[in-house]
Amino acid sequence: MRSSTGAQRIRPSGLRARVPQNPALTSVWGWVWPLLIAAVGGFLRMLRLDHPRELVFDETYYVKDAYSIAHHGVELKWAEDANGKFAAGDFSALTDDPSYVVHPPLGKWMLGAGQLLFGDGTNPFGWRFTAALIGTISIVIIARIAIRMFGSVWLGAAAALLLAADGQHFVHSRTGLLDIFVMFFVLIAFLLLLIDRDDARKKILQRTGPSVDKQHTGSKPWFMPASFGPSLGLRPWRLAGGIALGLACGVKWNGLYALAVFGIMIVLWDVANRRAAGIRRPWLAALGKDSVPAFMSLVPVAGLVYLLCWIGWILSPKGWDRSWAADNSGWWDFLPDWMVSLAHYHYTAYNFHVGLDKPHTYMSNPWGWPVQWRPTSFYYRSYGLGEHGCAVEKCSAAILSVGNPVVWGLGTVALVVVLLAWALRRDWRTGAILAGLAAVWLPWFNYQHRTIFTFYTIVMVPFIVLALIYALGIVWGTATGNASARSLRARRLAVAAILAAAVLVFAFYYPIWTGTTIPYDSWRMRMLNPTWI
Repeated sequence: MRSSTGAQRIRPSGLRARVPQNPALTSVWGWVWPLLIAAVGGFLRMLRLDHPRELVFDETYYVKDAYSIAHHGVELKWAEDANGKFAAGDFSALTDDPSYVVHPPLGKWMLGAGQLLFGDGTNPFGWRFTAALIGTISIVIIARIAIRMFGSVWLGAAAALLLAADGQHFVHSRTGLLDIFVMFFVLIAFLLLLIDRDDARKKILQRTGPSVDKQHTGSKPWFMPASFGPSLGLRPWRLAGGIALGLACGVKWNGLYALAVFGIMIVLWDVANRRAAGIRRPWLAALGKDSVPAFMSLVPVAGLVYLLCWIGWILSPKGWDRSWAADNSGWWDFLPDWMVSLAHYHYTAYNFHVGLDKPHTYMSNPWGWPVQWRPTSFYYRSYGLGEHGCAVEKCSAAILSVGNPVVWGLGTVALVVVLLAWALRRDWRTGAILAGLAAVWLPWFNYQHRTIFTFYTIVMVPFIVLALIYALGIVWGTATGNASARSLRARRLAVAAILAAAVLVFAFYYPIWTGTTIPYDSWRMRMLNPTWI
């Protein structure tokens, strides 16, 4: 399946032929299908969102912190018996003492916004609403990314369907945790940088038309800036990408890895764009004209946005460590107190993260994440006959953060296809998918000793889906190729069967993703792997 966005090297031999085209991006159906799928996916995410009517798993930290930060600007400490009171709308367990938290504030601001809209602790719908909304929007985003990368409305719709049907994405969309916000902002950044890539490619091809061909054939020394091709000026999509990456870091620090990897990725795209325009030394040209603007568009912008995420802590005297600089003198006395205190806070939080190695029942190793080897149980209750709608001797109600076996099983195979395609063809799309996975998965291998969990793979889900879509696109084929009508129909039926299987498996696992009370035997039947229990 060849790229419709001009992945091959293009010679300056006719301006019209050189400008990349992607009709699927402007197709009405390229919006209708993603929006329809997102509407269904959003309905299922909002349906019974207030169940369970209690804090589940790490909601015990983030939802209560979100209440505190929405009302006081910083996280304050809660008494030990706070959970039951909070769920009942009693906030008397909130003290006036600062709470030591190790994640930035933005995700909790977002959870707090839902609480303010729908009624604090008395309404679980409120503390989960923002996650459900973000999860729904991301379904549209993945579709637009797939359409841009693969030039097909149908593959874009397939990407939306697979993301909507995935269990990790579904469970996180219905739970007041932070990781779905990291996923969202990383995905937004990926889309914005893709738009920048295509926009920059179009501009550079237009500005190096046939009239400047002589320039590229030796009339100017290769080391002169004039031989590097045009400067592209302000690139607003790239600036927006820097903002999105700063917001990802403002939720959790693992957004920093996406900032680093995506920074390298966009420079490589600039090299490819200048090579396509016929620049004789594309590497030197990109380093000379694109690398510094790329850095300035991402790193300082993301840093400033990240700092703004701490504005509540900076302005409040109640935050943890807020007075550290005032209480401790040193060489840093010439700096603002808030800056020194914030730096010390980050130092202690980093030490906490790297030193967290306390054993946990559901801790897992990143080697097993692609196959969902040890998923995380967010919630489990056992009921007897007549309790909570149980009509048999023993029932279970569970929320298991585990991916859709069709998406992750075939997605793991698709990763091999993507790796081979990148190694053999250097397809830029496979490189982009691998860069996304490298940013959100590979860094965890440096912390295998830590207490880490499979539910972190929510940030991997979009790139697993894109890898699967790439592989399905090969199966899907093209009507303009050499395949017979019968062969093409069979291949597309195979793709449709895979999508249908993902939807059917979603329906099968729906009860254990939503805390629905079902017979124990039915719950046990859904435990595909003994490690899931």
